[in-house]
Amino acid sequence: MSFSMIKARIAEQEDQDDRRREPRVPVELDVTVRELGENGVEARVLNISERGFMAETPVQFEVGTRVWLMLPGRDRANAVIKWTAGDKLGAEFAELIAIDKLIDDGDA
Repeated sequence: MSFSMIKARIAEQEDQDDRRREPRVPVELDVTVRELGENGVEARVLNISERGFMAETPVQFEVGTRVWLMLPGRDRANAVIKWTAGDKLGAEFAELIAIDKLIDDGDA
């Protein structure tokens, strides 16, 4: 691996850390995740912030895939898959979302 590739990966990691400064709220939300132009699959969001979410899903998504996350009490949120590990994935929303209603609904 070349030195420039190592520097790029380190820079990419530092950038990811910067984006994760939003507090993540642990939740258990049953949702649908749908790749653009495809059928949706059931998933469970395990934590969420205004910038992104972590979910558990039986379907493997490629890093970089654009998806719609169908949230309770909300139409949908556009996101891009940033990482995958087994049956879990992490995604970043295209636009910040308000999570107050989601948290209130999850506690009810």
